[in-house]
This record gives sequence, structure tokens and C-alpha cells, in this order.
Amino acid sequence: MSYPDTGAGAPSPTTVRDVRALPKAHLHLHFTGSMRHGTLLELAERDGIALPDSLVSEWPPQLSAADEKGWFRFQRLYDVARSVLRTEADVRRLVLETAEDDVRDGGRWLEIQVDPSGYAARFGGITAFTDLVLDAVRDASERTGLGIGVVVAANRTRHPLDARTLARLAGQYAGRGVVGFGLSNDERRGRTADFAGAFAIAERAGLALVPHGGELRGPDHVRTCLDTLHADRLGHGVRCAEDPDLLARIVDAGVALEVCPVSNVALGVYSDLTSVPLPTLLEAGATVALGADDPLLFGSQLAAQYATMRAAHELDDATLAELARMSLRASRAPDELRVAALAAVDDWLEHGPGSR
Repeated sequence: MSYPDTGAGAPSPTTVRDVRALPKAHLHLHFTGSMRHGTLLELAERDGIALPDSLVSEWPPQLSAADEKGWFRFQRLYDVARSVLRTEADVRRLVLETAEDDVRDGGRWLEIQVDPSGYAARFGGITAFTDLVLDAVRDASERTGLGIGVVVAANRTRHPLDARTLARLAGQYAGRGVVGFGLSNDERRGRTADFAGAFAIAERAGLALVPHGGELRGPDHVRTCLDTLHADRLGHGVRCAEDPDLLARIVDAGVALEVCPVSNVALGVYSDLTSVPLPTLLEAGATVALGADDPLLFGSQLAAQYATMRAAHELDDATLAELARMSLRASRAPDELRVAALAAVDDWLEHGPGSR
């Protein structure tokens, strides 16, 4: 893609199309973080769970991860939200509502990321919980028409041997709903290279390798993810824009970046949406897939990422369409689904569902 050729000028009123109707893939969405705010409140009330004001009257919460204290607060809110999932029906509801929300936002394919060990104690172990999620995914896909794959993610604050266990689990389900293996949580903690063994297991199983990197830490950590984890995509990866040589390497290797603009700003990585270096990434020829990360905590879902970047960087519809195409190409969606969705992107750009 040549970014200037797709138009960085201000869109004209006759060509601004509804981004919710733009077919796209969603490649960076966390399981609990995908929960609807209303569902969180309802489940908490049902079981008498006291939620902090930042998840009730002051929602969405004011967050920052500029230091460890800020990340701890973010993680605490996430853990509180996870605690409301008490039954199999709760899990199924979350997955179905998440699928419905993505379809409403133009989603054709979703890769939802989950760490089974975070739910194992309540749901009979990591295997039983993975079975439950995959069954819920199959049901939600049938009911909504959204294609869905699961990314099993290890927690970098836990021991690397736990990650190997999860990688073996993910490998057992490769081709049966699990499409990738990730590494999440505060990238400033632990040694990324220690997780190389887990990623080697996932790589042998043919899974997409999708660790978080290049958000809270800079270009050096991105290099570590490439060199030791053999990343196919980077969760975030946005700070590679700070190093032109690294960015060129990423472009040459075809490593996709799962950029989540609203969460980048909410966590203090960038001061505002205009500072998110999407134009730099696109001008270099990087493959970018916009994602919502954790809508429950950031108050912003998939289509909003396109809308905010359109407004912040004056992107025209041709550029938005190319972003959608890149999300589909970088996904593990079945070929038939990808081809149909790419054709639908072309139709959106050629005809459009009307102006907004």
C-alpha cells in the first residue's frame, strides 16, 4: 500500500461512508474486556458483587499505565470484571454479545484472546474452560454469521512453564477453533525471551504467534519479540514507529501490527489520538489491523477505532478500506470468508451504504 496514493486529505461529504458498514476483521480483543458494560452491571448485581465506582458511575475509568501503579489499577479493574463470570451461561452470554457487537460494527472475522488459566479455578481447569469457550464460539458464530477464532494467551507475569502448558493446550486445539498463541499483560514485567520455549511449541503446531509488544516498551522490546518469539503479528507494536530501521524490517517481514488507538491514549502511551503514529506506519508500508483491545475498560469498540483515526488523521474512505483489507489479510480467517469479505470491502468503497 502506498499511503499517499490512498488519500490523506480531508474527506469530502460525498465520500464519507459509515465505518460500521465497512467489512473488517478484529484481531485484538481480550475476552473479559469484550464484555458489555450493562452485562457487567447486571451480573454483579445478581451475585451481590461490589464494583468500584470507576466501573459504575465513573465509567469508563480514567486509566494510565505510565508506571507500575497505574498498570496495577488497570489490572485490578480487569480482575474485578472477570469475577462476575460465574456460570457457563455467563460465558456463553459474553461470547454471543461480543459477536453481536462486532457484527454491528462491520466485523466479518474475530480473533478473541483468552488466558484459560485465569478462569480455570471456577470452570474445572484450563481444558474444560477452553472446551466451553470453543463451544460458545461455535454457537455464537452460527447465530450471528461472524467467523470467530480463539487466541490462547499466556500471562507474562506467571512462570514461563505455565506458558508452555498453555501452548501445548493451544496446539491440541489447532484446527479446531484455536488459531493463535499470544503473550499478554504488562510487557515491562518478566523476560520476554524466557517465553521462547512456549512460542516454539505453538509455532510447531502451526498457530499464529501474536505476542504483545511495542506499546508500554519501545523498539528494543519489539526486536526481542521478533528475534525470540518469531512474532507473526504484534499486539500493538505501534512504537516501532520510533525506529525507521525496525519499521522497515517489520514491513519487509510482513509482520502485522494490531494497533489499538483508543487504548493507547487511555493508558498514556500517547497524549491524544492525533499523536498515534498511524500515518507513519502506513507511509512505511506496514500492515495495520485496528483493534479495540478492551472495550469494557476503554469504552470504545471496533468501528470507533476507524472513526477516531479518520477524524484524527483526516483519512479518506480509500485509506479506511485499505485498513480493513489489511485486517482481513493478516487474519487466520478461512480463505472463503476472507475472499468474500475483501470483495465486500471493494463494494463498500465503490458504492457505499450512504453518506455520514
